[in-house]
Amino acid sequence: MNLSEVKIRTNTVRIGMFVSRLDRPWLETPFSLQGFHVRNPDQLQQLTKFCRHVFVDTSRGEAPDPRFVVHDDHQELDPQAVAEIEELRDTDYEQQTEIREEIGQASQTYDSLNQDISQVMTDLRHGKKLDLDRLSEGVALMIDSIMRCPDAFACLTDLKRKDVYSYRHSLGTSVWAATFGRHLGLNRGSIERLALGGLLLDVGKTRIPVELLNHAEQLSEDALKTLQSHVQHSVDILSETSAADDKVIEMVATHHERFDGNGYPAGLRGREIPMFGRIAGIVDTYDALTSERLYAKAMSPHSAVNLLYEWRGVEYQSELVEQFIQAVGIFPTGTLVELNSGEVGVVISLNGIRRLQPKLMLLLDENKQPLEEFVELDLKERFEAGDDSITIKRGLPPSSYGLDTENLFL
Repeated sequence: MNLSEVKIRTNTVRIGMFVSRLDRPWLETPFSLQGFHVRNPDQLQQLTKFCRHVFVDTSRGEAPDPRFVVHDDHQELDPQAVAEIEELRDTDYEQQTEIREEIGQASQTYDSLNQDISQVMTDLRHGKKLDLDRLSEGVALMIDSIMRCPDAFACLTDLKRKDVYSYRHSLGTSVWAATFGRHLGLNRGSIERLALGGLLLDVGKTRIPVELLNHAEQLSEDALKTLQSHVQHSVDILSETSAADDKVIEMVATHHERFDGNGYPAGLRGREIPMFGRIAGIVDTYDALTSERLYAKAMSPHSAVNLLYEWRGVEYQSELVEQFIQAVGIFPTGTLVELNSGEVGVVISLNGIRRLQPKLMLLLDENKQPLEEFVELDLKERFEAGDDSITIKRGLPPSSYGLDTENLFL
């Protein structure tokens, strides 16, 4: 917890204060995930409706009367865990291009890397060795794009969910791992390891019978153990490759471990799980939840983020979950959204740390009729100008109202 934060009852919050944390998950409220300045009586009323206590940051807004400060030992985040994550930071990356400039090159790289991972997996299934050099070249090009503009590959990952790619999940996991690494400020080498590890998490499934992988119903205990053995198979395949990095192998070996100790294969708990394994568990789960699977329909990114938030501190490290949500956004690039005005738009860019206030392109008016000209709307700019009257009401399923977002970008 920030030393300038103090806890107060919501009925003692005043206009001019900066609310930095709540007594309940941000996602269960209409407020910005990263905190907000209290600007009007309506916000005060909403706070008392949703929360009993809040934390205010006195370095960013008005300080409360000392008599109203609540003193207790509650801390939502572990300071040591926060420090551990912050120590990873090597660089703060700046966006170099806009999504509309980057999307074309990113799409070519995406398709090429998808073909590469598909061919490599096919070769493995036919008894050939893992061709790491082929994958590493594609990963390097992907990271070049993510460094310039992370929104482009994130958008492609969402847009191409409807495509039937055998190994699209591997590529999606790789994209989110690299995007998360960039957000955390990791150096280039670490981001490359994360991306390559994400791509290779499931290479061991090439040694699992295809009929078991395609089994849509509940598995028997023996079948489940066979499926879970893919982790060891993945480690074996990588260990047989002299060019494989130890960090990548470690990441692959631990991506199914869980923070509460209920994962597999070793039942590791908490920080016994290496950092890259903890990251891998989050990005692998997020991409799986938002993908069509034999036994489950794809969730919207917003619903998947809510689940991760619900599972924080249990299956996944709380501090990493919060950072991941900041990295991918509540409404990722390419998501259709409906505003409280009734208008419909598509997210075209995330805005800094204010992930509930992205830049949109409005497509439909309040009556759900197509606009004669698409209009850009930056919710963050409006908010900083003191206008918070327009907000995102909800995320919409792809193709809502007959809209094809892929045509807007590609």
